[in-house]
Amino acid sequence: MLLPGPETRDRVRETMAEAGHRVVFFPFPYHGHSSPVLRLASALHARGFAVTVFHTEFRAPDRADSPADYGWVSLPVEVPQEVVASEDIARLVTAMNAGCEEPFKDRLAALLAAEEGGGVRCVIADVIWYTAQAVARDLGVPALGIMTASAANFRLYMAFQTLIDKAYLPVQEAQKEDPVEELPPYRLKDFLRHDASSLAGFAELFRQIVDGARQSSGLIFNTLSTIEATNLDRIREDLSVPVFAVAALHKLAPQANASSNLYGETQADRHCLGWLDTQEPGSVLYVSFGSLAAMDPHEFAELAWGLAASKRPFLWVVRPKLIRGFQSGELPDGLEEEVRGRGMIVSWAPQVEVLAHPAVGAFFTHSGWNSTVEAILEGVPMICHPLDGDQYANARYVYHVWKVGVEVETAAAGQLQREEIKAAIENMVDDKEIRERINGFKIAAEEAIKAQTDLTALVDLIKSFETSKRHISSPRRSTSSEALL
Repeated sequence: MLLPGPETRDRVRETMAEAGHRVVFFPFPYHGHSSPVLRLASALHARGFAVTVFHTEFRAPDRADSPADYGWVSLPVEVPQEVVASEDIARLVTAMNAGCEEPFKDRLAALLAAEEGGGVRCVIADVIWYTAQAVARDLGVPALGIMTASAANFRLYMAFQTLIDKAYLPVQEAQKEDPVEELPPYRLKDFLRHDASSLAGFAELFRQIVDGARQSSGLIFNTLSTIEATNLDRIREDLSVPVFAVAALHKLAPQANASSNLYGETQADRHCLGWLDTQEPGSVLYVSFGSLAAMDPHEFAELAWGLAASKRPFLWVVRPKLIRGFQSGELPDGLEEEVRGRGMIVSWAPQVEVLAHPAVGAFFTHSGWNSTVEAILEGVPMICHPLDGDQYANARYVYHVWKVGVEVETAAAGQLQREEIKAAIENMVDDKEIRERINGFKIAAEEAIKAQTDLTALVDLIKSFETSKRHISSPRRSTSSEALL
């Protein structure tokens, strides 16, 4: 592609690292968040930067696919178990920020003080780690935030308190279809959540995230300017900080897939790629609901029978905890006989490779942001069934704004029904315009990837920072036994 050869990359990387081109990354410890951050680390590493990854001991990332010269620094972030086990996301994130402040400060200070450290150019942290960004700034290190969801979702963060003040939230059943004039194309039901967080809890969390971004040296988005140009421009105007759209990183750097396993819990079943090789081009429906989303047992059974009724080949990811309240999923009696020879079920899949496979013709998805972007990059139209959080808003863009997918109609209390699933699959198969539109998106994305405009601008910004390398007196805690470099 446009990358230098391995030997050249190694020489450039060594020279830049000696000159103080070290970047510290701090991903949030959930797959949908950590994957794009580690992809960005790989992309910058391929361009000569030394990489150190700070991570929590809780849900530590897998290191198998990362270069041997990465540094790894573990942080003992203490959060009460009842908070971890709860469904109160705002409370959990707030508690994790409070718990990370001192360990992050101690370990970053130790890295800055290490003479052999080569200096630190900047810290790139998930925007959720607003405390870590503040610590970096206090220590004199430029801090950039990375938003692993959409730019549209960040604008929701910015407007959240206003939506409460104007009584849009909480969402009332009778007003679910009402438009939100401040944030088109959303309707009120696109803001639905099913966790236990209070509106006040989310409002304060989003305020902290936006304030951190406003004080940052730059804001990085896991998105494409070809699909979110307007939202990105509005954020630039409102925050007055440099903004970069750097999705498609797995196409720009080696070893940037970051999806081979699910935090050590489930390895990707690569046999599914061989099975796809035996299928006709564009014939297979890929079905996956991401790393965290869960459905009720009734929905799981209806999905299974809906896939069977479609009479189409399918590859279905049934990961642990996909069914709410259950560790694993038992298929309905008789299903295996019904789909034998045309359905494959795996516990986890190498999604980027699956979506890129010529046999895959459509993607039945929960509309998580990583899944949405990856499908667009491969030109795979989507059947959307969001389950929680920003998935409703993402789906709204897919089928209403971009028109590169269809929505599963859910007449019965918002739950999947087999007839609706079968109808959505048939609608997708018959809609040639959707396929033409998403192929146009794919071509536009490929042109943007070739240009690498935002990634190049981000590299130039990082190079412009002064190297942070100084002795910090007496860190309050001893550093991790792992190498800081």
